[in-house]
Amino acid sequence: MGDFKVIVRNNGPYRLEGEGITICDQEGRVYGLAGRTVVSLCRCGHSANKPFCDGTHNKVGFQSECQAHELPPPKPKA
Repeated sequence: MGDFKVIVRNNGPYRLEGEGITICDQEGRVYGLAGRTVVSLCRCGHSANKPFCDGTHNKVGFQSECQAHELPPPKPKA
């Protein structure tokens, strides 16, 4: 698996960029990405091609602006 980054696009999808992107369903089956180094994942829930973005967020007026921030440290497991 290569290095890649995830960009949270305001009012749009999660954009994955980089080499070696692997996306699996909950059963562990891998989606075939045909060598893509850029993939956008739906955040609005309206894509006809889930989990991938098809641009429907523009038609439905999806709004979500996110700014980067620090998460608190995870709580220790009991």
